[in-house]
Amino acid sequence: MAKKGGDSPRARITLKVQPRAKVTRIAGKMERTYRLQLAVPPVDGKANDECIIFLAAVAGVPKSSVRIVSGLTGRMKIVEIEGIAQAEMEARLE
Repeated sequence: MAKKGGDSPRARITLKVQPRAKVTRIAGKMERTYRLQLAVPPVDGKANDECIIFLAAVAGVPKSSVRIVSGLTGRMKIVEIEGIAQAEMEARLE
């Protein structure tokens, strides 16, 4: 589902987030959904912030290029990352 907006590639990934883990990491993939363990509690948006910071680091893009499209208050999230192609992002998450 990579989208081209102008000449900037975009990746869109689906995550199932598990807060309060020991470390922040990708803990596997089920079909098209990645399981992301976060080492922060889901309080005051800390889990969302950690999710954005982690995915920006994996993608090699600034935090401002990562946004949560759906699921701000839930465990299931759809995240869009600007500046990286879909296939490249999926390869980095594997």
